[in-house]
Amino acid sequence: MCIARSLQEFATVLRNLEDERIRMIENASEVLITPLEKFRKEQIGAAKEAKKKYDKETEKYCGILEKHLNLSSKKKESQLQEADSQVDLVRQHFYEVSLEYVFKVQEVQERKMFEFVEPLLAFLQGLFTFYHHGYELAKDFGDFKTQLTISIQNTRNRFEGTRSEVESLMKKMKENPLEHKTISPYTMEGYLYVQEKRHFGTSWVKHYCTYQRDSKQITMVPFDQKSGGKGGEDESVTLKSCTRRKTDSIEKRFCFDVEAVDRPGVITMQALSEEDRRLWMEAMDGREPVSNSSGKYSKNEAAQLDSIGFSIIRKCIHAVETRGINEQGLYRIVGVNSRVQKLLSVLMDPKTASETETDICAEWEIKTITSALKTYLRMLPGPLMMYQFQRSFIKAAKLENQESRVSEIHSLVHRLPEKNRQMLQLLMNHLANVANNHKQNLMTVANLGVVFGPTLLRPQEETVAAIMDIKFQNIVIEILIENHEKIFNTVPDMPLTNAQLHLSRKKSSDSKPPSCSERPLTLFHTVQSTEKQEQRNSIINSSLESVSSNPNSILNSSSSLQPNMNSSDPDLAVVKPTRPNSLTPFRKAKALYACKAEHDSELSFTAGTVFDNVHPSQEPGWLEGTLNGKTGLIPENYVEFL
Repeated sequence: MCIARSLQEFATVLRNLEDERIRMIENASEVLITPLEKFRKEQIGAAKEAKKKYDKETEKYCGILEKHLNLSSKKKESQLQEADSQVDLVRQHFYEVSLEYVFKVQEVQERKMFEFVEPLLAFLQGLFTFYHHGYELAKDFGDFKTQLTISIQNTRNRFEGTRSEVESLMKKMKENPLEHKTISPYTMEGYLYVQEKRHFGTSWVKHYCTYQRDSKQITMVPFDQKSGGKGGEDESVTLKSCTRRKTDSIEKRFCFDVEAVDRPGVITMQALSEEDRRLWMEAMDGREPVSNSSGKYSKNEAAQLDSIGFSIIRKCIHAVETRGINEQGLYRIVGVNSRVQKLLSVLMDPKTASETETDICAEWEIKTITSALKTYLRMLPGPLMMYQFQRSFIKAAKLENQESRVSEIHSLVHRLPEKNRQMLQLLMNHLANVANNHKQNLMTVANLGVVFGPTLLRPQEETVAAIMDIKFQNIVIEILIENHEKIFNTVPDMPLTNAQLHLSRKKSSDSKPPSCSERPLTLFHTVQSTEKQEQRNSIINSSLESVSSNPNSILNSSSSLQPNMNSSDPDLAVVKPTRPNSLTPFRKAKALYACKAEHDSELSFTAGTVFDNVHPSQEPGWLEGTLNGKTGLIPENYVEFL
């Protein structure tokens, strides 16, 4: 209030002073500029006209006089007298004009003494009036200025006296934040992101939400981040139930579903953290998700390798091969989660699943069907290639000789249970068909390995070793696709002895160029969730597709990573990127692939981008670095340290 009053006083003083200044400028035109302009036009202008007349008469008089002096003395007396009379008349007229000119000049000189000085004096009088008005304003403002000065000094003293106390309170609130919570009339309040349906899909809109437990009233106020204020109309609903949302049912983290009494459907909300979600659910008496609701399946309806499971996979494969085998990004582009869950509900319904001849309707998009196939494989009690064989498949992929890799994987596949092997054969035959159309769908064998590796060969425990072996999971799938006819249609040879296996590893591979599964192997970390692994790998796939049309750009940027095929040194057969040293956490790193950020905390970049200050992040499988002054998260498996 004191600041507002002082600003009003300042405005009043400045307004009065400005009004007086404008009045002074307006009067200057009347008392100074107009009189001087009149003096210039009337007096000085008249003197200039008199001078022109004088110059003209002077020239005329001098001409006649010169002509008269040149007359011959032999002329008649009468002619000479006439000439003398004419010269006298001209001399008399010249004399009169000269007097008039001198009179006018003298008049201007005299008038200048008062007609020029008097307007200047009048202007100065107006200027003095302006300054006197300012003096009077300053005099009237003096009392308020004194009070305001005292008030400002008292405010400064209070600030300096209480600053240490406020700083001490801040430290206490940092140490014990729960003990210093603001007293609020609401049971819970804070920011939440609410999922809203749009014509082009769904979007997450930031809201400031409050909840009152007594009335079970939830109020949602849209928040505009740019303007920092209210972004729309408030909405209030009455809570019916609150349920935690499983991570595998939605791409976002920290989500929960709210059902309202006075609003149809489910409202999906995203909290700011796991702790924030826990507090909201406690306030709303939330519960854990129950089975067999909204696309969740109970144990009796879980995915199995039975007749229903084979029927579902066959229907999906048939739909893809008949309707969408040439769609770009097949299996890499995911469908809308709600649509995928709905399709699985239809396919897993015992009534429709028994109808083996019924195809999937054309209303379902291909990306929805491919996502349903992958989701069903992830819903199996264990991976299709089984937990107990996971390490064996990884060891087989690490063999340096291609023939040994294929032979070992061939043997392992035939050790799988019959149904697992049949399902795997069905799937590999289909993926080989997809890869054969890679010119249209851009899904090569390597890209399909990136997509299906984490799904078919996921580890039982997310250990560091398992995270580092993700690349080898992809290579196993590539080998299965490339050699599917041999692996599934022939009986494997007798396994090699240790001595033979050792000799096979020593064989040179220079006799033929390396295939996609013989390229140098790179170890890297990745995130824990299988779905996130697939998403990161799919991003690698998209970056490979984007440069497939111009391979020279990749050769220039990654030439340092290529092995020297002509070298006889066996240590150069595999090139591995340098790994970060814990003693030097802040280093430079270069991107091996392109990546588009999915969240504000992540960085978007292209292949070859160089990051500064790269160091481990608190998020598993992620690094933190700086690009163009912005700090964010970087997938660890996308970069190599310089």
